[in-house]
This record gives sequence, C-alpha cells and structure tokens, in this order.
Amino acid sequence: MSAVKHKTCIIGPEISAEQFVPEHFFFYLIEGKMNGYCGNKNYNLKPGDYCVGRKNQLARYNNPAPDEPTEKVILIFDEKFLKQFKERHKINVQKFDSVESVIWPVKNNLVPEFIHSLSSYYNSEGIFDQAYADVKREELLLILLQAQPELAGLFFDFSVPGKINLEEFMNRNYTFNVSLERFAYLTGRSLSSFKRDFKTIFNETPNHWLVQKRLQEAHFLIDKKDKKPSEFYLDLGFEDISHFSFAFKKLFGVTPTELGEQRKNISR
Repeated sequence: MSAVKHKTCIIGPEISAEQFVPEHFFFYLIEGKMNGYCGNKNYNLKPGDYCVGRKNQLARYNNPAPDEPTEKVILIFDEKFLKQFKERHKINVQKFDSVESVIWPVKNNLVPEFIHSLSSYYNSEGIFDQAYADVKREELLLILLQAQPELAGLFFDFSVPGKINLEEFMNRNYTFNVSLERFAYLTGRSLSSFKRDFKTIFNETPNHWLVQKRLQEAHFLIDKKDKKPSEFYLDLGFEDISHFSFAFKKLFGVTPTELGEQRKNISR
C-alpha cells in the first residue's frame, strides 16, 4: 500500500514554523483540499483556488482529508524583495482599501499557466531550484499587479503594526502558538511594554494566562461539546498531546479522558 503524497513547493525565503505570518505570501492549491483560519475567519480551498496572505497576521491551515493527496505552491514576498521590486519598476502605490487578512485576487488565466510553468524548475530530486526564486516571484507579482493594480497598496506598505487594544487582541488570538515577542509586536509594543500592560489588564503573567485560557477552552470542548483532545489540542496552541494532558490534570485534577468518561456517565 503506497503512502499518500503531500507536496508543498515554497519559493522564496524560509518561513517560520510558528503560526505567525511575517511576510506577504501567495498560496495556490493544485490538488486536494485545505482549510485555513486567519483573521478570525475560516477559509476552505479547493484545487485551482489561490489567495494572498497579508503579513503580520496569525494564521494556520490544515488538510481536512489527510488520506487524500495534496499539492500546493507558496511564494513568499518578503520585504527585501518587495523593496527592490518597487524601486526597479517605479511602482505607483495607492491605498489598498481592504483590511482582510486573506485577499482573493481577481481571476486571471495567467496565474494557473504560471503555476504550470514552475514544473520546469524542479531539480532531479523534485525540489524547486531556488536559483530561480526571484525571477519567478517577480513574474508572478507582475501578473498580479497587471490584473489588479490596487494590490500595490498591499504589497508595498512597509509600515509596522501600531499600538492596539491588548485585551481584545489576546482574547481573540490566545489559541495561536506563537512567542510572546510575536504577540508584543502585533499589538504594537516592545516585549517589556507588552508584559507590563498585560499585568495591568489581566493581573497575571502572559504565559500563565495563555495556558489557563487554553485549558479552560479545552475543558469546555470536552465537557460541553464531547470533543476528543486529538481533535483540537493543536488548534488550542499546544505542541503535543502529552504536555496538554499533563497541564490539564494539574489544573482540573482529572485527565481529559477521565473528564470525557465522567460526562458520558452523567448523560446516560
């Protein structure tokens, strides 16, 4: 029985394993299905769908059908590349009106043709030859901007996040598995300012609050929604299920499994 193939082609700089998007990126799904969560919205992609993910966002995606093959292409438009592109092409930048985290460019026949052309740049091991990364990224960016010039206001906005409401942001994004430095940056603060403001608002440290908040949500999902930990522990920001179970029992006095059994006995 052959293994299911999941192929991801990433063109551009190496991206972080965190659920933080530091640079703009273009995503194209060739085969399979993908679910994404970004900007507090869920997105479902099917073959042929493509989008642009805005930088400085928290996001995650998964394959809803892991037993089916998937193939996707991701091109990273990092700030260094974009600044060089803007200077070379003398881009006229206008304000981009949308504040959405995920942008759906206008449909363009050149985009799927571009994706098809990438097959010529794979080496004998099936890996994209990064020597051509800048050339192909420039080609795609020209295609996108020609079809939708207002995207320049998205790609060439090099401002950093401004200071925002920390309480609202954290209550909305506590499930993302990112460092405190990322949370601080996204709320427009230095790390020390973030910790100080956090203590003032929540009266506890960020690390302790994050763990408690995630565990309380886990308790609700098990007790009220009859969910299994394997179904949600990653989405709640836990890296492995054993760490989750240990922390859960430490807080509630029972393991997630024991809580699930108690719920079943009560409902009988």
